[in-house]
Amino acid sequence: MEWSPHVQLAYEVHPAVTANSQRQLEARADARRITWTGPLLLVIGRSAFILAGQALLALILLLRGTHNVWLAAAPWWTVYGTLADLGCLALLWKNTRAEGIAIRDLVGPIRFEYGRDFFLGIGILLAVFPFFVAAGLLACRWLYGAYQVDLYPGILSRRVLPLWAVIYSRCIWWVIWSATEQITYAGYVLPRIQALSRRTWVAVVGVGFWWTIQHPFLPFIVDWRCFLWRFLAFLPGIIVLTLIYLRIRRLAPLILAHWVMDIVATTMTM
Repeated sequence: MEWSPHVQLAYEVHPAVTANSQRQLEARADARRITWTGPLLLVIGRSAFILAGQALLALILLLRGTHNVWLAAAPWWTVYGTLADLGCLALLWKNTRAEGIAIRDLVGPIRFEYGRDFFLGIGILLAVFPFFVAAGLLACRWLYGAYQVDLYPGILSRRVLPLWAVIYSRCIWWVIWSATEQITYAGYVLPRIQALSRRTWVAVVGVGFWWTIQHPFLPFIVDWRCFLWRFLAFLPGIIVLTLIYLRIRRLAPLILAHWVMDIVATTMTM
């Protein structure tokens, strides 16, 4: 492929501009440097990693003589959730390296000038947050007959953890979690399924489903009604986030908006 001087210069200065573009992804898919294996492992594997983290903590609690260990491990989701991030980052490193790019390329360009990404991130937050709130209220009304119920206090709300775990949850967890979640689903899986299938709707539906189902797995409570409520509460907002990414093809504003939402979630549940 021959580049014009202007395009070549842009690529050299900002390689992330084209490394994760749809044109580049389709070219790598045609060359079989991208296959279905990586995207499917990541989109399904993140929920599996979350379950593995909760199971590992439950095993530790069992060895310490704790009763009802699965529910006892659940309030620690802002701690063991980082294990899922580490698993995803390891898979991302392996698969991006096979493509000849870096994880950083999945983020795309970051635009600091005039606070552009900051204000765009705030705009995304204001646009998306109402979808989560409205869907949560309506799903709760449908499943429980009320717009608000206090489900599993001490697990989903009013969590009490040791001081070190509280500090970790409020200062570190969301920094890693929000960024890794956006990179996994939006930056990596979504555009690759789009490139492999050549169908945008396939990517949006598939990623939207698995990205949404991640949330009732964190933590996983064996209660179908609670699981369905949490799934429905997140589904519309997640679909909107996938569509926003496909429009802007950059993650920095989305990560910023996600940081704020996870800070709020951590504060409200602890």
